[in-house]
Amino acid sequence: MRVLVVGSGGREHALCWSLAASPLADSLFCAPGNAGIANLAECVAVAAGDIPGLLAACRERAVDFVVVGPEAPLVAGLVDRLEDAGIKAFGPTAAAAALEGSKGFANDLCAKYGIPTGAYARCRDAAAAKAYIRERGAPIVVKADGLAAGKGVVVAESVDEALAAVDALPASVGDAASELVIEERLVGEEVSFFALVDGATALPLAAAQDHKQVGEGDTGPNTGGMGAYSPAPAVDAALADDIMARIVRPTVAAMAAEGRPFKGVLYCGLMLTDDGPKLLEYNVRFGDPEAQVMAPRLMSDLLPALVAARDGVLDKFHLRWRDEAALCVVMATKGYPGPYDTGSVIGGLTEAGKLPGVTIFHAGTRLVDGRITAAGGRVLGVTATGATIAEAQARAYAAVDTIDWPAGFCRRDIGWRAVGQS
Repeated sequence: MRVLVVGSGGREHALCWSLAASPLADSLFCAPGNAGIANLAECVAVAAGDIPGLLAACRERAVDFVVVGPEAPLVAGLVDRLEDAGIKAFGPTAAAAALEGSKGFANDLCAKYGIPTGAYARCRDAAAAKAYIRERGAPIVVKADGLAAGKGVVVAESVDEALAAVDALPASVGDAASELVIEERLVGEEVSFFALVDGATALPLAAAQDHKQVGEGDTGPNTGGMGAYSPAPAVDAALADDIMARIVRPTVAAMAAEGRPFKGVLYCGLMLTDDGPKLLEYNVRFGDPEAQVMAPRLMSDLLPALVAARDGVLDKFHLRWRDEAALCVVMATKGYPGPYDTGSVIGGLTEAGKLPGVTIFHAGTRLVDGRITAAGGRVLGVTATGATIAEAQARAYAAVDTIDWPAGFCRRDIGWRAVGQS
C-alpha cells in the first residue's frame, strides 16, 4: 500500500513513525513533512492546505491511502475531494469535521442529544457576548467559534477579563472569532479521550493528559500543547466505559442522525467534574502532542486500524497497548505563543535520541546546510517511555538537557499531576 500522510508537525511525525513500521506500507510519503519525517518518508513539497496540489501529488505517486493529520484541511473538505477522486482517505468529511470547525455547532449538538457539557451561548456580535457575560458572571470561558490553532480560548477569572477577551479575540485569531461562544467554566481535572470511529462503531484508544498553557503550574496563555503523558491515571477502566457510554457513542449516533456520519479520530477534551465527565470540546483528529505519547504505547499495527475505520469495519478490530507509560516534553522557540524568530540551529539531537526509551519527534524543523534548524513555534516533541510516568518524565528531561538549543525553551513540570500516581 502506498500511503501519504498530510501535515508537518509532531503529530504527523508520530503517525509516520507508526506507519513506517507497518508491513502493509510499501511506500510512505508526507506532505509537506519536516526534517525528522524525512528520515522515514519521502517528503513532498505541497502544503497541507493545498488541496489541488495534494490531489496532484496523490495521482503522480499512485497513492492508495491518505491519512490527514491537521484539522484545517479536514474542515476545508480534503477527505471529500480525495474520495471523489477515488483515493481512499482517513478522516471525517467537511460536514462531520464541523464538530471541531464550529464550537457553536458542537454545543448545539450536545444540547439536542443530551451529551453532557456546560451551559453556553452563541454570540454573533460583541454586544450580545458582553450582555451574556454580564448576566452569567465569572469565571467564564470565551471561545472563538472557528479554528484558531488552540489559541482561541480565554478562561476569564473576572467579568472585566471576559469583556476584554471579546474585544481581543477577533484581533488575535481573525475570522475564527467572527462568532463567539461563551461557556460555563467547568471545574475538575482535564483529560483527552480518543476513539477511532467508522461511522457507526467507536473503538477506544488510550487516554492522555496534556498541558495547554505555556507556563509552569499551568499558567499563561494557551498554546497548541506544551507536553502530554499517557496513560492518564485519572481514567480507569470504569471511567473509560462511562465516557464511551455517555459521550463517545452518543456523539457517533448523533452525527449519524444528523446525516453527517463521522469517520476518523474523535478526540474528546473532557473535564472530570463532581457530576461526572463533561465535554469541553471536540477535535476531529489525533492530538498534538497526545499522538506523540500514544504512538510508542501502541503494540498493534496502526495502518489496518485506520483502513478499517475508513471502510466501516471497526467492529472486527481490537488494539493492544503496552503497559509502559509515555511522556512528551515540547520544546518551543522562545517567544512562543507570541512572536518568535526562526532559523536557530539545534544540536545534540543524535545524542539525545540514543538515551534509553527516548524518541524525538520533530514539529517545526528544517534541514539547512546539513544542520537542523527551528522553523516554527513548537519545534520538538521529546518523548520517552518508562515503567511509570515518573520514569518516563526523568528520561524525557534527561534528553531535553542533552539537546543544545539556546533559542528554545520548555516547561519543566510536564506530568506533575500524574507523577506518584503511575
